[in-house]
Amino acid sequence: MAVIERNIFDELFVLEVANNHWGSLDRGLRIVRDFATVARYQGIRCAIKLQFRDVKQFIHADFRDRQDIRYVKKTIDTQLSDADLATLVEEIRRNNCIRMSTPFDERSVDLFVELGIDIIKIASSDITDWPLLEKIAQTKKPVIASTGGASVKDMDAMVTFFGNRGIPLAINHCVSLYPSEAGELELNQIDFLRKRYPGLTIGWSGHETSKDIEATMLVAYAKGARTFERHIDIVTPDKALSPYCSTPEAVSDWFAAFNRAKSLCGGSSDHRRTLARKEIEYLDALVRGVYARRDLPAGARITREDYYLAVPLQKGQISSRELIEGDVLVKPVAKDAKITVDLFDNPYARTAELRQLIENRGL
Repeated sequence: MAVIERNIFDELFVLEVANNHWGSLDRGLRIVRDFATVARYQGIRCAIKLQFRDVKQFIHADFRDRQDIRYVKKTIDTQLSDADLATLVEEIRRNNCIRMSTPFDERSVDLFVELGIDIIKIASSDITDWPLLEKIAQTKKPVIASTGGASVKDMDAMVTFFGNRGIPLAINHCVSLYPSEAGELELNQIDFLRKRYPGLTIGWSGHETSKDIEATMLVAYAKGARTFERHIDIVTPDKALSPYCSTPEAVSDWFAAFNRAKSLCGGSSDHRRTLARKEIEYLDALVRGVYARRDLPAGARITREDYYLAVPLQKGQISSRELIEGDVLVKPVAKDAKITVDLFDNPYARTAELRQLIENRGL
């Protein structure tokens, strides 16, 4: 998969509204605005995600009035019209966030296209819903898929499916428990996914409580997760906050944890880091310099009995790093004096860059 395609997902934060608008457009608009403000303040690249369901088709007619099936009842109670969803999508755009949705049925994919949404999310429950995946692939839009409860066989099949169709794909490690306890998070699975799908961006979609999200961010980022997802909500007197949902204040701390993780981890793990000058100077001060054990004449061939090693290392002095036994002195040196690079005719003395390094370091 091309680097440009990967960059669609890199360092992308997905804020999942889900049903937390509770069927109220005004509440949904407030959620979008409050969280977009936090993302803008923290300088975060953010997608705000909605869920689309064509309820008449999604829920069988015989079950729409069932109050004892929580998923059915909540879906019915919180549905928004297409016009309301369009208003929310436009508000996401106006607030400079990426538009994203999870369509749970084919009609909802059509709405996704109609509203010009940028990225499709596939829920863990749907990664082997082949009629839905076929419809999603026809859009040619980038896809993020969560993998809660998925077998390796199912994940491989989905990756192959989208890869064969040239669809940009990212995969989230996810545990589909709401909320997930700390001991259930299995963050080592990020390593597994990165090794199995090295061409894809791997992310972390968490349902842990807000008290754990800063710690999980540090771990997930260090393990190589580069897209992140949380359920979001606002606090109001009439609605209880689910333990796996985060308020704007908690999400602000989550974003700050991401920036801290980036700072802690530093640059790319694909190559050796650039060494800081102050680090090199600090270590140079700890290196032992070479000192004459006795008076040595010009022409003496240096042996172990002719020198000793001690700190501090002085400017121009050769250290234990450059010492070559058998080298011949071109000048005499007194007992206990530093043995300097100019006392030899060797590669360190003849190579300007190496000689300058030795002459400029130390006391």
